[in-house]
Amino acid sequence: MAEEVNRFLGAHRIVAIDRQFVQDGANSAWALCITYVQSANRPPPGRRGRIDYREVLTEADFSVFVKLRELRKTLADQEGVPAYALFTNEQLAEMVRRHVRTAGALREIDGVGAARVEKYGTDFLAILKAEPAADAGDGETG
Repeated sequence: MAEEVNRFLGAHRIVAIDRQFVQDGANSAWALCITYVQSANRPPPGRRGRIDYREVLTEADFSVFVKLRELRKTLADQEGVPAYALFTNEQLAEMVRRHVRTAGALREIDGVGAARVEKYGTDFLAILKAEPAADAGDGETG
């Protein structure tokens, strides 16, 4: 049962978890209500592995990706939080792939909310905007 739940949770983007205690004497138990979003981009569990972004990004994109990772590490160290708490590697790679240039485009990346864009967007966008625009898109969606 636990393995099935883990597989399900790993394959979906969890939006909220509501937990309630159901009191019924000896049969008391916790009830969980999980709100999720089906994510087409999320690989199924077991297929996730360490991605070598040097292999999946172009040389130019990987160069930007490295700069974004360095900025993320600097900011995370200053705040005393893990780097992934700011943005995941996957989110950084999406910023590069989509050639994001605006806060609106940054918010369109899966898992990036308005609060993170407000807190870190300016710094990350400064790096992204400094790179030459590519043919794949302009990221000027908002």
